[in-house]
Amino acid sequence: MRRRLLTGVLGGVLVLAVSAGCGIPDRTEVQVEQRGPAAEANWSLGRGTEPPTREASGSDAEAFVRNFLAAAAGEPDRAYDRVKRFITAAERAGLPEKQGSEVALSVVRLTDKPVIEPDVDSMKVTITVQQVGLLRANGMLVPPLATESTYEFRLVSAAPAVEDAGFYVSDPPNVLLLSDEALRRYYQSESIYFWSSDRTRLVPDQRYLASAVPAERRVSEVIRWLTAGPSEWLRVGVVALPDRTEMINNATGSDGRWEVNLDMPGADEQRLEQLGTQLAWSLPELDGTLEIKILNQSRKVVDLGEQRRSNELYAIDPNARRYCVYDGAIHSLTAASEPTGLMPVAAEVNHDIVTAALRRADDDVLAALVVAGGDGRQQLAVGRGTGVVESLLRGPAKHTVIGRPVWIRSDGGPPSGLVVADGHLYRFDGQASMRQVQLGLPGRVGAVAAALDGQRVALVVDGVLHVAAINWEGGVPAVGPVRRLATSLTNVTAVEWWAENRLLVAGSVGRPAIYDVSVDGALETPLREDTGSQVNHLAAYPTTQLSPLAGSFMYEANGVAYRSNPFERITRDQVENVTPPPAGESPGNPTAPVFLY
Repeated sequence: MRRRLLTGVLGGVLVLAVSAGCGIPDRTEVQVEQRGPAAEANWSLGRGTEPPTREASGSDAEAFVRNFLAAAAGEPDRAYDRVKRFITAAERAGLPEKQGSEVALSVVRLTDKPVIEPDVDSMKVTITVQQVGLLRANGMLVPPLATESTYEFRLVSAAPAVEDAGFYVSDPPNVLLLSDEALRRYYQSESIYFWSSDRTRLVPDQRYLASAVPAERRVSEVIRWLTAGPSEWLRVGVVALPDRTEMINNATGSDGRWEVNLDMPGADEQRLEQLGTQLAWSLPELDGTLEIKILNQSRKVVDLGEQRRSNELYAIDPNARRYCVYDGAIHSLTAASEPTGLMPVAAEVNHDIVTAALRRADDDVLAALVVAGGDGRQQLAVGRGTGVVESLLRGPAKHTVIGRPVWIRSDGGPPSGLVVADGHLYRFDGQASMRQVQLGLPGRVGAVAAALDGQRVALVVDGVLHVAAINWEGGVPAVGPVRRLATSLTNVTAVEWWAENRLLVAGSVGRPAIYDVSVDGALETPLREDTGSQVNHLAAYPTTQLSPLAGSFMYEANGVAYRSNPFERITRDQVENVTPPPAGESPGNPTAPVFLY
Protein backbone atom coordinates (compact mmCIF):
# COMPACT_ATOMS: atom_id res chain seq x y z
CA MET A 1 0.00 0.00 0.00
CA ARG A 2 1.30 3.39 -0.96
CA ARG A 3 1.50 5.78 1.96
CA ARG A 4 1.61 9.54 2.12
CA LEU A 5 2.75 11.38 5.18
CA LEU A 6 1.09 13.22 7.97
CA THR A 7 2.15 16.84 7.85
CA GLY A 8 4.00 18.02 10.95
CA VAL A 9 2.47 20.10 13.65
CA LEU A 10 3.50 23.28 15.50
CA GLY A 11 6.03 25.19 13.52
CA GLY A 12 5.23 23.49 10.20
CA VAL A 13 7.32 20.42 11.02
CA LEU A 14 7.20 17.67 8.42
CA VAL A 15 5.83 14.50 9.92
CA LEU A 16 7.28 11.40 8.31
CA ALA A 17 7.75 7.65 8.89
CA VAL A 18 10.22 5.98 11.26
CA SER A 19 11.23 2.35 10.94
CA ALA A 20 12.92 0.19 13.53
CA GLY A 21 16.64 0.33 14.25
CA CYS A 22 18.14 3.78 13.76
CA GLY A 23 15.11 5.30 12.07
CA ILE A 24 16.18 4.58 8.46
CA PRO A 25 13.13 3.54 6.40
CA ASP A 26 13.11 0.48 4.18
CA ARG A 27 10.40 1.97 1.97
CA THR A 28 10.55 5.28 0.12
CA GLU A 29 7.29 5.48 -1.80
CA VAL A 30 6.09 8.59 -0.02
CA GLN A 31 4.77 11.99 -1.00
CA VAL A 32 5.51 14.90 1.29
CA GLU A 33 3.45 17.97 2.05
CA GLN A 34 5.24 20.97 3.48
CA ARG A 35 2.64 22.64 5.69
CA GLY A 36 -0.10 21.70 8.11
CA PRO A 37 -3.45 23.46 8.34
CA ALA A 38 -3.79 27.01 9.58
CA ALA A 39 -5.00 25.78 12.97
CA GLU A 40 -1.44 24.72 13.73
CA ALA A 41 0.07 28.14 13.03
CA ASN A 42 -2.49 30.30 14.81
CA TRP A 43 -1.09 29.69 18.26
CA SER A 44 1.52 32.39 17.78
CA LEU A 45 1.62 35.75 16.07
CA GLY A 46 5.10 35.06 14.74
CA ARG A 47 8.56 36.32 15.47
CA GLY A 48 9.68 39.85 16.17
CA THR A 49 6.81 40.74 18.53
CA GLU A 50 7.99 42.71 21.55
CA PRO A 51 5.94 42.92 24.73
CA PRO A 52 4.24 46.29 25.41
CA THR A 53 5.91 49.12 27.32
CA ARG A 54 4.49 50.77 30.44
CA GLU A 55 3.38 53.81 28.46
CA ALA A 56 1.52 51.82 25.79
CA SER A 57 -1.80 51.67 27.67
CA GLY A 58 -2.09 55.40 28.42
CA SER A 59 -4.81 56.00 31.02
CA ASP A 60 -6.61 52.70 30.34
CA ALA A 61 -6.23 50.80 33.63
CA GLU A 62 -7.51 47.48 32.26
CA ALA A 63 -5.06 47.63 29.35
CA PHE A 64 -2.25 48.50 31.77
CA VAL A 65 -2.99 45.42 33.88
CA ARG A 66 -3.03 43.26 30.76
CA ASN A 67 0.29 44.74 29.64
CA PHE A 68 1.81 44.29 33.09
CA LEU A 69 0.99 40.60 32.88
CA ALA A 70 2.87 40.50 29.55
CA ALA A 71 5.85 42.63 30.55
CA ALA A 72 8.08 39.66 31.44
CA ALA A 73 7.65 38.15 27.98
CA GLY A 74 10.65 38.14 25.68
CA GLU A 75 14.29 37.30 26.12
CA PRO A 76 14.96 35.99 29.65
CA ASP A 77 17.99 38.17 30.35
CA ARG A 78 15.83 41.31 30.09
CA ALA A 79 12.58 40.03 31.62
CA TYR A 80 13.33 41.33 35.11
CA ASP A 81 14.21 44.80 33.83
CA ARG A 82 11.05 45.00 31.71
CA VAL A 83 8.87 44.24 34.72
CA LYS A 84 10.75 46.71 36.92
CA ARG A 85 9.90 49.52 34.49
CA PHE A 86 6.23 49.01 35.42
CA ILE A 87 6.95 49.43 39.15
CA THR A 88 7.20 52.72 41.05
CA ALA A 89 10.70 54.17 41.26
CA ALA A 90 10.80 53.98 45.06
CA GLU A 91 9.94 50.27 45.16
CA ARG A 92 12.04 49.47 42.10
CA ALA A 93 15.19 50.65 43.85
CA GLY A 94 14.80 48.06 46.59
CA LEU A 95 14.45 45.06 44.27
CA PRO A 96 17.44 42.70 43.96
CA GLU A 97 19.26 42.14 40.69
CA LYS A 98 18.80 38.83 38.88
CA GLN A 99 20.61 37.14 36.03
CA GLY A 100 18.68 35.93 32.98
CA SER A 101 19.37 32.29 33.84
CA GLU A 102 17.74 32.83 37.24
CA VAL A 103 14.51 34.20 35.80
CA ALA A 104 11.45 31.95 35.87
CA LEU A 105 8.00 33.22 34.99
CA SER A 106 4.83 32.07 36.74
CA VAL A 107 2.37 31.46 33.91
CA VAL A 108 -1.19 32.04 35.06
CA ARG A 109 -4.61 31.85 33.45
CA LEU A 110 -7.07 34.54 34.53
CA THR A 111 -10.29 32.89 35.61
CA ASP A 112 -12.19 36.17 35.74
CA LYS A 113 -11.75 39.77 34.68
CA PRO A 114 -9.38 41.81 36.88
CA VAL A 115 -11.22 43.73 39.60
CA ILE A 116 -10.03 47.36 39.65
CA GLU A 117 -11.34 49.41 42.57
CA PRO A 118 -10.64 53.17 43.01
CA ASP A 119 -9.06 54.21 46.29
CA VAL A 120 -7.94 57.51 47.80
CA ASP A 121 -4.73 57.99 45.84
CA SER A 122 -4.50 54.72 43.89
CA MET A 123 -6.48 51.80 42.51
CA LYS A 124 -6.56 48.34 44.02
CA VAL A 125 -6.26 45.50 41.51
CA THR A 126 -7.27 41.90 42.29
CA ILE A 127 -6.71 39.13 39.77
CA THR A 128 -8.04 35.61 40.19
CA VAL A 129 -5.90 33.01 38.47
CA GLN A 130 -5.22 29.37 37.78
CA GLN A 131 -1.55 28.45 38.13
CA VAL A 132 -0.48 26.93 34.78
CA GLY A 133 3.27 26.39 35.08
CA LEU A 134 6.71 27.86 35.57
CA LEU A 135 8.42 29.02 32.36
CA ARG A 136 12.17 28.66 32.77
CA ALA A 137 14.86 30.53 30.88
CA ASN A 138 15.54 27.41 28.78
CA GLY A 139 12.03 27.58 27.27
CA MET A 140 10.71 24.65 29.33
CA LEU A 141 7.32 24.97 31.03
CA VAL A 142 7.41 22.90 34.22
CA PRO A 143 4.61 22.33 36.76
CA PRO A 144 3.81 25.41 38.85
CA LEU A 145 5.44 26.02 42.20
CA ALA A 146 3.13 28.83 43.30
CA THR A 147 -0.24 27.94 44.77
CA GLU A 148 -1.88 31.38 45.01
CA SER A 149 -5.30 31.73 43.40
CA THR A 150 -5.40 35.52 43.74
CA TYR A 151 -2.88 38.36 43.53
CA GLU A 152 -3.33 41.95 44.64
CA PHE A 153 -1.39 45.08 43.75
CA ARG A 154 -2.06 48.78 43.35
CA LEU A 155 -1.92 51.23 40.48
CA VAL A 156 -0.71 54.78 41.05
CA SER A 157 -0.72 57.57 38.51
CA ALA A 158 2.62 58.24 36.83
CA ALA A 159 1.89 62.00 36.73
CA PRO A 160 -1.50 63.06 38.17
CA ALA A 161 -1.49 66.39 36.37
CA VAL A 162 -0.63 64.92 32.96
CA GLU A 163 -3.31 63.37 30.77
CA ASP A 164 -2.58 59.82 29.58
CA ALA A 165 0.62 59.65 31.65
CA GLY A 166 -0.24 56.10 32.57
CA PHE A 167 0.34 54.19 35.76
CA TYR A 168 2.94 52.45 37.88
CA VAL A 169 2.50 49.32 39.98
CA SER A 170 2.82 49.61 43.74
CA ASP A 171 3.02 46.63 46.12
CA PRO A 172 3.76 44.26 43.21
CA PRO A 173 3.41 40.46 43.44
CA ASN A 174 6.51 38.67 44.71
CA VAL A 175 6.80 36.60 41.50
CA LEU A 176 7.14 37.46 37.82
CA LEU A 177 3.69 36.82 36.37
CA LEU A 178 2.98 36.00 32.74
CA SER A 179 -0.57 35.48 31.50
CA ASP A 180 -1.34 32.55 29.23
CA GLU A 181 -2.52 35.06 26.63
CA ALA A 182 0.88 36.74 26.71
CA LEU A 183 2.53 33.34 26.34
CA ARG A 184 0.43 32.74 23.22
CA ARG A 185 1.11 36.20 21.80
CA TYR A 186 4.81 36.75 22.52
CA TYR A 187 6.27 33.24 22.28
CA GLN A 188 6.57 30.65 19.55
CA SER A 189 5.79 27.08 20.55
CA GLU A 190 8.57 24.82 19.25
CA SER A 191 9.29 21.09 19.13
CA ILE A 192 12.72 19.67 19.78
CA TYR A 193 13.35 15.94 19.46
CA PHE A 194 14.97 13.26 21.59
CA TRP A 195 15.51 9.62 20.73
CA SER A 196 13.14 7.15 22.35
CA SER A 197 14.35 4.93 25.16
CA ASP A 198 15.07 2.15 22.65
CA ARG A 199 16.61 4.63 20.13
CA THR A 200 14.23 3.67 17.32
CA ARG A 201 12.27 6.89 16.87
CA LEU A 202 12.22 10.59 17.66
CA VAL A 203 9.93 12.01 20.33
CA PRO A 204 8.91 15.70 20.42
CA ASP A 205 9.42 17.86 23.50
CA GLN A 206 7.73 21.25 23.66
CA ARG A 207 9.61 24.49 24.29
CA TYR A 208 8.77 28.21 24.09
CA LEU A 209 11.00 30.66 22.26
CA ALA A 210 10.40 34.38 22.71
CA SER A 211 9.25 35.95 19.45
CA ALA A 212 11.72 38.78 20.06
CA VAL A 213 14.71 36.41 19.75
CA PRO A 214 16.50 37.16 16.44
CA ALA A 215 16.24 34.43 13.83
CA GLU A 216 20.02 34.05 13.64
CA ARG A 217 20.09 32.96 17.30
CA ARG A 218 17.49 30.23 16.93
CA VAL A 219 20.05 27.54 16.05
CA SER A 220 22.02 28.26 19.22
CA GLU A 221 18.90 28.27 21.38
CA VAL A 222 17.72 24.92 20.03
CA ILE A 223 21.12 23.31 20.62
CA ARG A 224 21.17 24.63 24.19
CA TRP A 225 17.74 23.10 24.74
CA LEU A 226 18.95 19.74 23.43
CA THR A 227 22.10 19.73 25.54
CA ALA A 228 20.05 20.61 28.65
CA GLY A 229 18.01 17.43 28.20
CA PRO A 230 14.30 16.56 27.96
CA SER A 231 11.43 17.71 30.13
CA GLU A 232 11.21 15.87 33.42
CA TRP A 233 7.99 14.01 32.59
CA LEU A 234 9.52 12.69 29.33
CA ARG A 235 12.79 11.41 30.79
CA VAL A 236 11.57 7.85 31.36
CA GLY A 237 10.70 7.50 27.67
CA VAL A 238 13.65 9.16 25.92
CA VAL A 239 17.44 9.40 26.10
CA ALA A 240 19.33 12.66 26.50
CA LEU A 241 22.59 13.62 24.81
CA PRO A 242 25.69 12.24 26.59
CA ASP A 243 26.44 13.75 29.98
CA ARG A 244 28.51 16.94 29.94
CA THR A 245 27.61 17.73 26.31
CA GLU A 246 28.01 21.49 25.87
CA MET A 247 28.05 23.99 23.04
CA ILE A 248 31.32 25.86 22.50
CA ASN A 249 30.40 29.43 21.58
CA ASN A 250 27.26 30.16 19.57
CA ALA A 251 26.31 28.44 16.33
CA THR A 252 27.39 30.47 13.31
CA GLY A 253 26.29 30.67 9.70
CA SER A 254 23.65 31.90 7.28
CA ASP A 255 22.47 31.44 3.69
CA GLY A 256 22.09 27.69 3.90
CA ARG A 257 25.28 26.79 5.78
CA TRP A 258 25.59 26.53 9.57
CA GLU A 259 28.31 25.41 11.93
CA VAL A 260 28.09 24.19 15.52
CA ASN A 261 30.98 23.34 17.82
CA LEU A 262 30.35 20.94 20.72
CA ASP A 263 32.10 19.22 23.56
CA MET A 264 30.33 15.84 23.36
CA PRO A 265 31.84 12.86 25.17
CA GLY A 266 31.59 9.57 23.29
CA ALA A 267 30.78 11.25 19.97
CA ASP A 268 31.19 8.25 17.70
CA GLU A 269 29.70 8.00 14.21
CA GLN A 270 26.41 6.53 15.39
CA ARG A 271 25.89 9.26 18.00
CA LEU A 272 26.75 11.97 15.46
CA GLU A 273 24.32 10.47 12.93
CA GLN A 274 21.56 10.50 15.52
CA LEU A 275 22.46 14.04 16.60
CA GLY A 276 22.24 15.13 12.98
CA THR A 277 18.72 13.73 12.78
CA GLN A 278 17.71 15.45 16.02
CA LEU A 279 19.02 18.77 14.74
CA ALA A 280 17.37 18.40 11.34
CA TRP A 281 13.94 17.86 12.89
CA SER A 282 14.44 20.38 15.70
CA LEU A 283 15.27 23.03 13.07
CA PRO A 284 12.57 22.24 10.48
CA GLU A 285 12.61 25.65 8.81
CA LEU A 286 16.32 25.37 7.92
CA ASP A 287 17.58 23.82 4.70
CA GLY A 288 21.14 23.61 3.44
CA THR A 289 23.94 22.10 5.50
CA LEU A 290 24.97 22.06 9.14
CA GLU A 291 28.54 21.17 10.05
CA ILE A 292 29.03 19.49 13.43
CA LYS A 293 32.42 20.04 15.06
CA ILE A 294 33.60 18.28 18.18
CA LEU A 295 36.23 20.27 20.09
CA ASN A 296 36.92 22.35 16.96
CA GLN A 297 37.40 19.28 14.74
CA SER A 298 34.96 18.83 11.84
CA ARG A 299 33.21 15.47 12.29
CA LYS A 300 30.01 15.53 10.25
CA VAL A 301 28.26 17.67 7.65
CA VAL A 302 24.49 17.23 7.64
CA ASP A 303 22.28 17.99 4.66
CA LEU A 304 19.27 19.03 6.72
CA GLY A 305 16.61 18.40 4.09
CA GLU A 306 18.04 15.01 3.13
CA GLN A 307 18.39 14.04 6.80
CA ARG A 308 14.69 14.65 7.29
CA ARG A 309 13.76 12.72 4.18
CA SER A 310 15.83 9.68 5.12
CA ASN A 311 14.97 9.66 8.85
CA GLU A 312 11.23 10.07 8.99
CA LEU A 313 8.82 10.53 11.87
CA TYR A 314 5.33 9.12 11.34
CA ALA A 315 3.64 7.10 8.60
CA ILE A 316 -0.07 7.75 8.22
CA ASP A 317 -2.43 6.39 5.60
CA PRO A 318 -3.97 9.50 3.96
CA ASN A 319 -6.99 7.49 2.86
CA ALA A 320 -8.55 7.52 6.29
CA ARG A 321 -11.99 6.00 6.76
CA ARG A 322 -14.70 6.81 9.29
CA TYR A 323 -16.62 4.06 11.04
CA CYS A 324 -19.11 3.79 13.86
CA VAL A 325 -20.94 1.17 15.88
CA TYR A 326 -24.55 0.69 14.82
CA ASP A 327 -26.81 -1.99 16.27
CA GLY A 328 -23.80 -3.72 17.82
CA ALA A 329 -21.68 -3.90 14.64
CA ILE A 330 -19.00 -1.78 12.98
CA HIS A 331 -20.22 0.04 9.86
CA SER A 332 -18.63 2.49 7.46
CA LEU A 333 -19.75 6.12 7.48
CA THR A 334 -20.08 7.97 4.20
CA ALA A 335 -20.03 11.55 2.97
CA ALA A 336 -19.88 13.08 -0.50
CA SER A 337 -16.20 14.06 -0.10
CA GLU A 338 -15.03 10.71 1.27
CA PRO A 339 -14.25 7.41 -0.43
CA THR A 340 -16.36 4.40 0.44
CA GLY A 341 -14.91 2.51 3.36
CA LEU A 342 -14.08 -1.17 3.16
CA MET A 343 -15.33 -3.26 6.06
CA PRO A 344 -12.30 -3.96 8.32
CA VAL A 345 -14.00 -6.66 10.43
CA ALA A 346 -15.53 -9.82 8.97
CA ALA A 347 -19.26 -10.34 9.44
CA GLU A 348 -18.69 -13.52 11.47
CA VAL A 349 -17.12 -11.55 14.34
CA ASN A 350 -18.81 -8.19 13.76
CA HIS A 351 -21.47 -8.32 16.46
CA ASP A 352 -22.08 -7.38 20.11
CA ILE A 353 -19.54 -4.53 19.76
CA VAL A 354 -19.64 -1.58 22.15
CA THR A 355 -16.60 0.42 20.98
CA ALA A 356 -13.47 -0.19 18.92
CA ALA A 357 -9.91 0.86 18.08
CA LEU A 358 -8.80 0.32 14.47
CA ARG A 359 -5.29 0.87 13.12
CA ARG A 360 -3.24 -0.04 10.07
CA ALA A 361 0.05 -1.89 10.50
CA ASP A 362 1.62 -1.94 7.03
CA ASP A 363 -0.95 -3.89 4.97
CA ASP A 364 -2.68 -5.37 8.02
CA VAL A 365 -5.56 -4.07 10.09
CA LEU A 366 -5.44 -4.19 13.88
CA ALA A 367 -8.75 -4.30 15.72
CA ALA A 368 -9.29 -3.99 19.46
CA LEU A 369 -12.98 -4.41 20.19
CA VAL A 370 -15.00 -4.12 23.36
CA VAL A 371 -17.75 -6.73 23.12
CA ALA A 372 -20.79 -7.16 25.30
CA GLY A 373 -21.76 -10.51 26.74
CA GLY A 374 -25.18 -11.86 27.50
CA ASP A 375 -24.56 -11.32 31.21
CA GLY A 376 -24.24 -7.55 30.72
CA ARG A 377 -20.49 -7.57 31.27
CA GLN A 378 -17.85 -6.54 28.72
CA GLN A 379 -14.72 -8.16 27.34
CA LEU A 380 -11.77 -7.06 25.20
CA ALA A 381 -11.30 -8.89 21.88
CA VAL A 382 -8.27 -8.41 19.64
CA GLY A 383 -7.61 -9.42 16.04
CA ARG A 384 -5.27 -8.84 13.11
CA GLY A 385 -5.78 -9.51 9.44
CA THR A 386 -4.58 -8.53 5.98
CA GLY A 387 -7.25 -6.06 4.93
CA VAL A 388 -9.92 -7.71 7.07
CA VAL A 389 -9.88 -9.08 10.63
CA GLU A 390 -11.52 -12.50 10.38
CA SER A 391 -11.00 -13.90 13.87
CA LEU A 392 -10.70 -12.52 17.40
CA LEU A 393 -8.90 -13.53 20.57
CA ARG A 394 -10.78 -12.67 23.74
CA GLY A 395 -9.35 -11.25 26.94
CA PRO A 396 -9.00 -13.36 30.08
CA ALA A 397 -11.65 -11.60 32.15
CA LYS A 398 -14.90 -9.73 31.89
CA HIS A 399 -15.44 -6.24 33.27
CA THR A 400 -18.40 -4.09 34.13
CA VAL A 401 -17.30 -1.20 31.88
CA ILE A 402 -14.43 -1.06 29.38
CA GLY A 403 -13.53 2.23 27.71
CA ARG A 404 -12.29 2.91 24.19
CA PRO A 405 -9.04 0.98 23.57
CA VAL A 406 -6.03 2.63 21.88
CA TRP A 407 -3.22 1.03 19.91
CA ILE A 408 0.38 2.08 20.64
CA ARG A 409 2.73 2.43 17.72
CA SER A 410 5.18 -0.47 17.72
CA ASP A 411 7.12 -0.09 14.41
CA GLY A 412 6.81 -3.68 13.25
CA GLY A 413 7.12 -5.19 16.72
CA PRO A 414 4.40 -7.13 18.50
CA PRO A 415 1.24 -4.99 18.65
CA SER A 416 0.14 -3.61 21.99
CA GLY A 417 -2.27 -1.06 23.34
CA LEU A 418 -3.88 0.50 26.38
CA VAL A 419 -7.43 0.36 27.67
CA VAL A 420 -9.35 1.49 30.75
CA ALA A 421 -11.50 -1.13 32.48
CA ASP A 422 -13.48 -0.52 35.66
CA GLY A 423 -11.41 2.55 36.52
CA HIS A 424 -7.99 0.93 36.03
CA LEU A 425 -5.48 1.21 33.19
CA TYR A 426 -4.46 -2.00 31.44
CA ARG A 427 -1.91 -2.89 28.79
CA PHE A 428 -3.02 -5.45 26.20
CA ASP A 429 -1.18 -7.29 23.42
CA GLY A 430 -2.04 -9.05 20.18
CA GLN A 431 -3.17 -12.10 22.13
CA ALA A 432 -5.70 -10.05 24.13
CA SER A 433 -3.90 -10.64 27.42
CA MET A 434 -4.34 -7.74 29.82
CA ARG A 435 -2.00 -6.54 32.57
CA GLN A 436 -2.79 -3.68 34.90
CA VAL A 437 -0.52 -0.63 34.62
CA GLN A 438 0.54 0.95 37.91
CA LEU A 439 0.54 4.73 37.59
CA GLY A 440 1.70 5.60 41.09
CA LEU A 441 -1.29 7.93 41.26
CA PRO A 442 -4.42 7.34 43.32
CA GLY A 443 -7.77 7.76 41.66
CA ARG A 444 -10.05 6.30 39.07
CA VAL A 445 -8.79 6.28 35.48
CA GLY A 446 -11.46 7.49 33.07
CA ALA A 447 -9.81 7.58 29.62
CA VAL A 448 -6.51 7.10 27.79
CA ALA A 449 -5.10 8.34 24.46
CA ALA A 450 -1.77 7.61 22.72
CA ALA A 451 0.44 9.97 20.70
CA LEU A 452 1.56 9.09 17.18
CA ASP A 453 5.16 8.68 18.35
CA GLY A 454 4.18 5.77 20.60
CA GLN A 455 6.07 7.27 23.55
CA ARG A 456 3.48 9.56 25.15
CA VAL A 457 0.00 9.06 26.54
CA ALA A 458 -2.71 11.32 27.90
CA LEU A 459 -4.85 10.14 30.80
CA VAL A 460 -7.93 11.25 32.65
CA VAL A 461 -7.72 10.42 36.36
CA ASP A 462 -10.52 11.50 38.69
CA GLY A 463 -11.71 13.98 36.05
CA VAL A 464 -8.29 15.66 35.71
CA LEU A 465 -6.05 15.65 32.63
CA HIS A 466 -2.55 14.13 32.84
CA VAL A 467 0.26 13.15 30.47
CA ALA A 468 2.98 10.52 30.84
CA ALA A 469 5.80 8.94 28.84
CA ILE A 470 6.16 5.29 27.83
CA ASN A 471 9.39 3.36 28.29
CA TRP A 472 9.87 0.56 25.72
CA GLU A 473 13.10 -0.91 27.08
CA GLY A 474 12.80 -4.69 27.12
CA GLY A 475 10.04 -4.54 24.51
CA VAL A 476 7.27 -4.16 27.10
CA PRO A 477 5.67 -0.70 27.38
CA ALA A 478 5.70 0.78 30.87
CA VAL A 479 3.95 4.07 31.62
CA GLY A 480 6.14 6.51 33.54
CA PRO A 481 5.26 9.06 36.24
CA VAL A 482 2.32 11.27 35.28
CA ARG A 483 2.23 15.04 35.01
CA ARG A 484 -0.99 16.85 35.88
CA LEU A 485 -2.08 19.57 33.45
CA ALA A 486 -3.93 22.74 34.39
CA THR A 487 -6.79 23.57 32.02
CA SER A 488 -10.00 25.59 32.17
CA LEU A 489 -11.95 22.35 31.86
CA THR A 490 -13.22 20.59 34.95
CA ASN A 491 -14.69 17.10 35.21
CA VAL A 492 -12.75 15.93 32.16
CA THR A 493 -14.46 12.92 30.60
CA ALA A 494 -12.55 12.13 27.38
CA VAL A 495 -9.23 12.84 25.68
CA GLU A 496 -7.70 12.17 22.27
CA TRP A 497 -4.32 13.02 20.73
CA TRP A 498 -4.92 14.88 17.47
CA ALA A 499 -1.64 16.65 16.68
CA GLU A 500 1.99 16.34 17.68
CA ASN A 501 1.72 18.48 20.82
CA ARG A 502 -2.03 19.01 21.05
CA LEU A 503 -4.91 17.19 22.66
CA LEU A 504 -8.65 17.11 22.21
CA VAL A 505 -10.18 17.30 25.67
CA ALA A 506 -13.83 17.04 26.68
CA GLY A 507 -14.98 18.40 30.01
CA SER A 508 -16.96 21.23 31.53
CA VAL A 509 -16.64 25.01 31.62
CA GLY A 510 -20.01 25.44 33.28
CA ARG A 511 -21.42 23.50 30.32
CA PRO A 512 -20.04 20.47 28.49
CA ALA A 513 -17.39 21.50 25.94
CA ILE A 514 -14.49 20.29 23.80
CA TYR A 515 -11.17 22.17 23.87
CA ASP A 516 -7.92 22.02 21.95
CA VAL A 517 -5.22 21.88 24.67
CA SER A 518 -1.44 21.93 24.33
CA VAL A 519 0.49 18.99 25.76
CA ASP A 520 1.58 21.12 28.74
CA GLY A 521 -1.90 22.57 29.37
CA ALA A 522 -0.75 26.16 28.79
CA LEU A 523 -2.49 26.95 25.49
CA GLU A 524 -6.12 26.12 24.92
CA THR A 525 -8.75 26.95 22.32
CA PRO A 526 -12.49 26.18 22.55
CA LEU A 527 -13.60 24.00 19.64
CA ARG A 528 -17.13 23.20 20.76
CA GLU A 529 -18.27 25.47 23.58
CA ASP A 530 -21.52 23.66 24.31
CA THR A 531 -21.99 20.04 23.28
CA GLY A 532 -25.36 19.87 25.03
CA SER A 533 -24.47 16.70 26.95
CA GLN A 534 -21.39 15.18 28.52
CA VAL A 535 -18.95 13.79 25.94
CA ASN A 536 -17.89 10.24 26.74
CA HIS A 537 -16.02 9.36 23.52
CA LEU A 538 -13.55 11.22 21.24
CA ALA A 539 -11.86 10.07 18.04
CA ALA A 540 -9.57 12.15 15.80
CA TYR A 541 -7.74 11.91 12.51
CA PRO A 542 -4.41 13.68 13.11
CA THR A 543 -3.82 17.04 11.51
CA THR A 544 -2.78 16.84 7.85
CA GLN A 545 -3.64 18.40 4.50
CA LEU A 546 -3.42 15.11 2.65
CA SER A 547 -6.98 13.93 3.21
CA PRO A 548 -10.50 15.38 3.13
CA LEU A 549 -10.65 14.28 6.78
CA ALA A 550 -7.66 16.47 7.74
CA GLY A 551 -7.83 17.64 11.32
CA SER A 552 -11.27 16.09 11.79
CA PHE A 553 -12.70 14.59 14.92
CA MET A 554 -15.86 12.84 16.03
CA TYR A 555 -17.46 12.44 19.41
CA GLU A 556 -20.35 10.84 21.22
CA ALA A 557 -22.57 12.58 23.76
CA ASN A 558 -25.69 11.15 25.36
CA GLY A 559 -25.68 8.19 23.00
CA VAL A 560 -25.51 10.36 19.85
CA ALA A 561 -22.48 10.67 17.55
CA TYR A 562 -21.29 13.92 15.98
CA ARG A 563 -18.61 14.96 13.49
CA SER A 564 -16.61 18.14 12.91
CA ASN A 565 -15.84 20.00 9.67
CA PRO A 566 -18.69 20.92 9.77
CA PHE A 567 -20.20 20.14 13.15
CA GLU A 568 -23.26 17.99 12.59
CA ARG A 569 -25.01 14.98 14.00
CA ILE A 570 -24.12 11.63 12.43
CA THR A 571 -27.38 10.04 11.39
CA ARG A 572 -28.38 6.56 10.37
CA ASP A 573 -28.58 7.76 6.74
CA GLN A 574 -24.78 8.10 6.79
CA VAL A 575 -24.29 4.50 7.94
CA GLU A 576 -23.56 2.00 5.17
CA ASN A 577 -25.02 -1.48 4.81
CA VAL A 578 -27.73 -1.37 7.45
CA THR A 579 -31.22 -2.76 7.24
CA PRO A 580 -34.02 -0.19 7.59
CA PRO A 581 -36.01 -0.60 10.80
CA PRO A 582 -39.48 -2.15 10.63
CA ALA A 583 -42.35 0.16 9.85
CA GLY A 584 -43.29 2.31 12.80
CA GLU A 585 -39.96 1.90 14.59
CA SER A 586 -37.46 4.73 14.90
CA PRO A 587 -33.92 4.05 13.63
CA GLY A 588 -31.18 3.70 16.20
CA ASN A 589 -28.29 6.12 16.66
CA PRO A 590 -24.74 5.55 15.43
CA THR A 591 -22.33 5.49 18.39
CA ALA A 592 -18.61 5.09 19.16
CA PRO A 593 -17.24 6.74 15.99
CA VAL A 594 -13.69 5.73 15.02
CA PHE A 595 -11.12 6.48 12.31
CA LEU A 596 -9.07 3.86 10.49
CA TYR A 597 -5.72 5.10 9.14
